[in-house]
Amino acid sequence: MTETQRKIGFLVCLVTIVLAVLDMQIVSAATVPIVRDLDPEHGIDKIPWLVSAFSLASSAVLPLYGRLCDTLGAKRVFLGAIGVFLAGSALCGAARSIGELIAARAVQGIGAGGLMSVTMVVIAQLKGPGEKDARGAGMGGVVAGGGMAVGPWIGGVLADHASWRWIFYVNLPLGAAVLVLGALVLKLPRHTGTHRIDFLGAGLAAAFSTALLLITEWGGKQYAWASPQITGLALAAVAALGLFLWRQVTAAEPILPLSMFRLPALRWGFAVQGLVGAGMVGAMYYVMVYLQVVRGVASSSAGLYLIPMAVGMTAVGILVGRLTERGWHERTFVVAGSALGALSFALLATLGTGTSLWWLRAELLLVGIAFGQLIGQAIQLVQEAAPRHQLGVATTAIRFFQTLGTALGAAVFGTLITRLYDGPGTPATGQDLESWVSALDTVFLCGSGLMLLCLLMALRLPKSRPPTATSEPTREPVPA
Repeated sequence: MTETQRKIGFLVCLVTIVLAVLDMQIVSAATVPIVRDLDPEHGIDKIPWLVSAFSLASSAVLPLYGRLCDTLGAKRVFLGAIGVFLAGSALCGAARSIGELIAARAVQGIGAGGLMSVTMVVIAQLKGPGEKDARGAGMGGVVAGGGMAVGPWIGGVLADHASWRWIFYVNLPLGAAVLVLGALVLKLPRHTGTHRIDFLGAGLAAAFSTALLLITEWGGKQYAWASPQITGLALAAVAALGLFLWRQVTAAEPILPLSMFRLPALRWGFAVQGLVGAGMVGAMYYVMVYLQVVRGVASSSAGLYLIPMAVGMTAVGILVGRLTERGWHERTFVVAGSALGALSFALLATLGTGTSLWWLRAELLLVGIAFGQLIGQAIQLVQEAAPRHQLGVATTAIRFFQTLGTALGAAVFGTLITRLYDGPGTPATGQDLESWVSALDTVFLCGSGLMLLCLLMALRLPKSRPPTATSEPTREPVPA
């Protein structure tokens, strides 16, 4: 590929990530107009599934996407995922009932799972032979984090000044442009030979992740933690995990080779990314809760407070990318980001009922600077350490662990605040507000402890780059 083609390809990848991440977050700000239009009487009970159907579908297909990349080639899988995402977006915009919209969101989520993971594989393959370009994964991770921060605000703007259907229709022209440019510009390595795809392993991974995500969605909310429904899901998750591990040991070409966990960079990189996912959901969601419940900020305006966080992530992501190109090791920034993340959560734990909102903005800027060093650099580190023939599997695996960490973090933090707050429902009096703030501060303090654990794991990452990081791809043995 020429240098111009690489730059266009890189831009195509960034736009693709933005599309996927925005559609994960953007619906949360438009649920009221959607329910009012499609099912004003009973639609309110189905609102959670608008988000859950998307996240469940996108998470369940991640392991399969990784293996498809290493088998069919990243370009084919990338274009296929965009096509599925656009089809789902068109179906969402044309939905005439809540049920149709939920089903269309699941289709959209299947495509988005590839957009958020395969795109990172494409970025890694845009580098020339032996070329060091650290901006790719770093900027990809930063764009993803920034999209998570500004997504609810964009959704509110579209819902207030246009129609909620444009939340989905706006994907079509942008996605079509990405599809055409990707087909014309991307010239990526093609895979030859015959490989088996472990569909059974992919199905077991999907069953495990779906059961786990449903536990985090329903536990303590729709069903009690000790209810038969949650207990049954927990048993199903354990059984699916056990069968999945057995399959990975016995399969000729496993969907997630357990041999990858022998590499310290991958083993600890996966763990760090899972904790980062949990930390991000704790910072973003509960800051929004603080603003709306304690300070009385409208939901459409509360999203604006996350802009400093997005700015911090973007600015530090660009800076870190340039520094790593000049020889700085990704581990340095993962360690620094974990330490700064622990500090920023500790500062959030000092919020009170009268804390200056400008001080809160400054704290969120610090949160963005911390996570801007973590998201992209952990991905870059894993990609450099992974064997070339397992690049797709390693990249989607780290996204998979981030997704699971996000779900588990949301469940743990939600259960914690429910146990800590002893008031009736939404706080209304001054005393209730104080109790609510105290519970939130404890959640942020636990987030600080979580980031300290992330720091300990980051310190276990290798200090030097693997000597085989830029070696030629090797082929797995093809069974007779």
